[in-house]
Amino acid sequence: MDGELAQRLSRLLERVEAWLPEQPPAVDWTRDVAALWQSHPLGGQLVPVAPRDAVGLDDLIGVERQKRALVDNTRAFLQGRPANHALLWGARGSGKSSMVRALLNSLAGEGLRLIQVDRHDLVALPVLVQRLRDHQHRFVVYCDDLSFEGSDDAYKALKSVLDGTLTGPPENVLLYATSNRRHLLPESMADNQQTQLVDGELHHGDAVEEKISLSDRFGLWLAFHPFDQQAYLEACRHWVEHLGGAESWGEAAQAEAKRYATLRGVRSGRAAWQFACQWVGTQAIRPMQYQ
Repeated sequence: MDGELAQRLSRLLERVEAWLPEQPPAVDWTRDVAALWQSHPLGGQLVPVAPRDAVGLDDLIGVERQKRALVDNTRAFLQGRPANHALLWGARGSGKSSMVRALLNSLAGEGLRLIQVDRHDLVALPVLVQRLRDHQHRFVVYCDDLSFEGSDDAYKALKSVLDGTLTGPPENVLLYATSNRRHLLPESMADNQQTQLVDGELHHGDAVEEKISLSDRFGLWLAFHPFDQQAYLEACRHWVEHLGGAESWGEAAQAEAKRYATLRGVRSGRAAWQFACQWVGTQAIRPMQYQ
């Protein structure tokens, strides 16, 4: 009987093993500066990753105020002083995600460690934060392009970690998020129908209050707006020089950069980078075409 039971347990374990994720290399926070949180049916795990690129804070053009505020907040956190969770919101391609990457590249030497969590994995956020509570390192847990649909309850886990539990987030963890939406949830005309004017004061309905309550838990709001033409051209010049095409930057390049932005319908840091890639690349090829 014992042999039969052992065989049945062995077969069961073989079936369960197929559902388990491959064991990633262990994160060594003395060496690794970034990791991804990967969820699976039995929990989640941290997977170390190398920084995506070497973009630095000096590479970010046209967002000086936002850059200074985020660096100051992060340095205060790294030094054990009070700091706020941060929400970077605004126009697409305006440098929100790039700023977080540049922050890691610039402040990793001062002790910053970054963990990225996908929006769909936020349900496991309390588990992740609890794992980090007793670490000696200081972590920014980061969610990129954060937004929720009206029927999405995943935001409740984020609300709880930010400011909704008895214990609150640990002292060595901050949450940073980027979003195109200031309030992270879709807003409709129907929500505003509950708004009332009482004794000269505007009182929002429950639906609006619920949507505002999430973004209110981020103490630092940084707004990113579309570039004006001067900031856009300055970003184009920077990236053209960065890619080795400094000698080609002139009136023709500026005129082409303006046309590029007009065709795309946007002036942004992302558009400036994409223009620079196209301009420097084609400038290198064109002389060869006529040889």
